Amino acid sequence: MMTTMDYEKPEALTPQIYSHSSHQSPQPDAEDITLRGCEEPTPPDDRRELRGDSLWRTLKERHINMIAFSGTIGNGLFLGSGRSIAGAGPGGAVVCYLLMGTVIASVISCLGEMTALMPVNAPVMEFPRRFVSRGVGFAVGWMYWFAYAVLAADEIVAVSNTVKFRYDDGTTFLNWAATENVDNAVWIIVFLIVVILINMCPVRVFGELEYVFGCFKLIFITMLIVMMLILSTMQPRSNAYYSEPLGTKYWNTPYSFFSPAYHVRDEELNLKRIITGSVGTLLGVWTTFTNVLFSFIGMDIFAATAAESKSLSNVESIKMAARKINLRIITLYVLAVLTASFTVPMDHPFINGGGQSVGSHSVFIIAAVEAGLPAVAHFFNAVFVFSSFTCAINSMYIGSRVLHTLALRGQTGPEFITRRLRQCRSGVPVRAVLVTAAMMLIGFMGRTGSPSARLSELANNCTVSCLIVYATICATYLCFFKALDDAKLFGNTSELQAASYDRDNQLYPYKSHGQWLKACYGMVACIILLLFNGVAAFVDSPFNYRKFISAYISLPVFLLLVLGFNLRKHGLKFSDWFVDKSGDLSNTVQAASPKRMGRLEFPDDGFSRENWSTFVSWVWVWMK
Repeated sequence: MMTTMDYEKPEALTPQIYSHSSHQSPQPDAEDITLRGCEEPTPPDDRRELRGDSLWRTLKERHINMIAFSGTIGNGLFLGSGRSIAGAGPGGAVVCYLLMGTVIASVISCLGEMTALMPVNAPVMEFPRRFVSRGVGFAVGWMYWFAYAVLAADEIVAVSNTVKFRYDDGTTFLNWAATENVDNAVWIIVFLIVVILINMCPVRVFGELEYVFGCFKLIFITMLIVMMLILSTMQPRSNAYYSEPLGTKYWNTPYSFFSPAYHVRDEELNLKRIITGSVGTLLGVWTTFTNVLFSFIGMDIFAATAAESKSLSNVESIKMAARKINLRIITLYVLAVLTASFTVPMDHPFINGGGQSVGSHSVFIIAAVEAGLPAVAHFFNAVFVFSSFTCAINSMYIGSRVLHTLALRGQTGPEFITRRLRQCRSGVPVRAVLVTAAMMLIGFMGRTGSPSARLSELANNCTVSCLIVYATICATYLCFFKALDDAKLFGNTSELQAASYDRDNQLYPYKSHGQWLKACYGMVACIILLLFNGVAAFVDSPFNYRKFISAYISLPVFLLLVLGFNLRKHGLKFSDWFVDKSGDLSNTVQAASPKRMGRLEFPDDGFSRENWSTFVSWVWVWMK
């Protein structure tokens, strides 16, 4: 049977201009026809079909903001920040979070500008297809699905490990006796079933749940930052492990800003050797980069929800979503790690491979215990279980929607498989959810060997897959930036279209100053991290093949996907491999007014009711 790819023809390299529309996506070629489920307008609630190929556009701006926020805040921060402090030192950990924050912010800005100007569905896959090549778009789509399926599995493993809480430092003993003797496989099965059931709910219900989850996480992490700051400055309690306020004690001598040594450990986290000096410091900081980057994965979710957004063509909504996720995540992460580093030293045994459970490695639980607040440590661990669980829900959601979009494009194999993956029930791609859940069964790796080692391998593999996607997004933006300049040179474009391509126009939806430089910075940084993220495998003795595979397996998979697509479509005509991009700049939109959402402009001079109302409205826009 002839598939979509069989009758596609390469398109011109120059930008393709279609009639201007602010709501409907264009249909420039045969492949786009398969997107009928994504691009149809939102029907009224009582006219939506219970069965079909269409997702339901019912998510509001507040839902999208909190889905992205909730999907990012997870065990990367709560359980992994202690490892970052141990590896790079307190100051080094903060620097790593700041630097990785700028890299991810550059990627999100690229994605946000393109999506605001052309609010299409599945932008992470669609834009590489338009501006780089169809083969790259195909490969990015599958890597994106794979990354989030693996991330969901990693979060399920984190839940199964965190729920078995035990903390014993010789002074304080804490444990959850009811969960201690239950096999990890049981917890993986139980939580996986619950995650599947929640993803089967209509997206309106899912959005409300995620809004509640996100609000709770936002309140909790804010409370956590305040509490860590108080613990480092207050007079210690009578049962605390120290007798004087900590202040910046753990940043000063005999401690230091950066860690002076890199600790090489085996699979069971036993210390094998120590590399000291400047080389050890560099290795500690470099390996922390990858660990920190995992904490930021999920910030791109705001764009992945486009197919179910009520306000897909609302450029202000997309712009604000991109800016809010950057501001919230980076600020909260840096403050959380900074305040936590005041309460726990970088040589604490529990963040250096010791401890009896995954929860005991958390710098926040250690800080609570040593401050004489064991009950708070129990609460923290319960929240960490909840946080990992909700992140698994989000990751499965994104993975299933990506797979559904690939099916709508006819890029999921034989027609009998593709047809089933397209089908939705009550707006939910049920079969795509189940296939993503099947991929998540790799989480059963987490029940063998050292849980922390398996968790680290899964997290590293997911991080590398996302690095490939993020580098591609930045490269796509550079091609998009050039396409905008080329489009303005065409004489057959209308005045309205030409204005849409002008980044200096006051109605241009979302402009970040120096964005092409940010794109170059993000792309180069992601490529460097991608190529050298497996350095830990080489410093092990003997060579650690498990770490090497988890660090680099995603790269050949990506290349094979691009190669397979082009061989299937073009055969050995290499000259056609990267000339089939459409350069499609249709469906551009502009802001409705020069007065932009999120910008504070007072209507009057001095204090007035109108100025006060404007200020309150501005605060609410950034808070919701």
